[in-house]
Amino acid sequence: MTRFPANILTALCTVLCFAAPFAVSPAHAQNGPLRIEITEGVIEPLPFAVPTFVAEGSGAAQYADGLSKVIAADLTGTGLFREIPESAFISQITNFSSPVQFADWKAINAQALITGAVSVSGRQLEVKFRVYDVFAGQELGNGLRFTGTIEGWRRMAHKVADEVYSRITGEGGYFDSRVAFVSETGPKGDRQKRLAIMDYDGANLQYLTDASTIVLNPRFSPLGDRILYTSYESGVPQIYTLDVANVQRQALGGSDGGMTFAPRFSPNGQEVVYSSETGGNTDIFRLNIATRQILRLTSSPAIDTAPSFSPDGRQIVFESDRSGTQQLYVMPAEGGEPKRISFGQGRYGTPVWSPRGDLIAFTKQNKGRFHIGVMRTDGSEERLLTASFLDEGPTWAPNGRVIMFTRETQGAAGTSSLYSVDVSGRNLKRVKLEGGGSDPSWSPLLK
Repeated sequence: MTRFPANILTALCTVLCFAAPFAVSPAHAQNGPLRIEITEGVIEPLPFAVPTFVAEGSGAAQYADGLSKVIAADLTGTGLFREIPESAFISQITNFSSPVQFADWKAINAQALITGAVSVSGRQLEVKFRVYDVFAGQELGNGLRFTGTIEGWRRMAHKVADEVYSRITGEGGYFDSRVAFVSETGPKGDRQKRLAIMDYDGANLQYLTDASTIVLNPRFSPLGDRILYTSYESGVPQIYTLDVANVQRQALGGSDGGMTFAPRFSPNGQEVVYSSETGGNTDIFRLNIATRQILRLTSSPAIDTAPSFSPDGRQIVFESDRSGTQQLYVMPAEGGEPKRISFGQGRYGTPVWSPRGDLIAFTKQNKGRFHIGVMRTDGSEERLLTASFLDEGPTWAPNGRVIMFTRETQGAAGTSSLYSVDVSGRNLKRVKLEGGGSDPSWSPLLK
């Protein structure tokens, strides 16, 4: 059983378990925390209200409305919350310090109420907020405040939304994060590809490379300060590392000057695991960034690629056709005998370990369809979350509850777009993005 304060969690436990979507039956205790009991397979989003934040002082009004809307969009976008429109409000919040009239919010069935205030001093912005359980008539946790520049107002909205999400669900948030990806423009046969970065919701798009060469497989470092990617600028695929702050890059090097690709950072950010093709053979290697020491992890006539560390750094999952078809394997991070974990029909690829350590996401091809799926780290409880002409390349949100991936449409005019889906298989949606995109990599929460 999971225990949470008050009775606000009537409809929000989907994110708390790996099983199919479900509703919860709250045992409303008069004293003490709520006990959540799984009862059935349907979920109702929790109704919430976010009145426009109070503008305290001159210059704040232009940010108050935007902050409220971004917070509401973050929460609604999870599929776990339903915003009550302002037209339904009986009362308004005109003073952040005034008592809340809970009866007015109960009357419109708002189970959660988020209030806030904004003030500006020079180029500094301060946001303070509170979260209320309306039916219990009490505040959830204590009020908080965030400060930053006026240019970073959207990020402060994401931080507020993360805190609200965490207090209500008991899970970590993921809104204050970024996504690196390959931006794609032009026709299918002649696409221009650039390395790009954006907020998780598609805002604040920034290009990190030009379109002069093909780029693939961007991957964030554990701190979100660097990005690994594969570039063809030398004529063959080579791994580069790029500093996000100053957009400075350098070649990482590799094994005997051969092709290097499919890189990922180790959990401590000090090493990189990648694939290298030399002499017609593709194997997995591990590179210490500081010393440039290379350790070969696999040695077989098969194609071994797409490695991904477990969060504790002790194991690596990868794809290989050593069994005759493309399957998933797990091996010790220092190398050793791999253990096959995928046994379903079809081919498996692009595995990536959840930041929670409990699941592995993957791409599956079977009977002419592509899927994004998840399984336990031993290969059990496989579940497919999507199905389409081409879905591939999953990446995990920082809290391990949402997966983003590439979806390509069929035909000569087909386009690549980024989609996200809840780990339960619910809430499939397209990421708002100008133009096409592929190869997403979700950053950790920003610091």
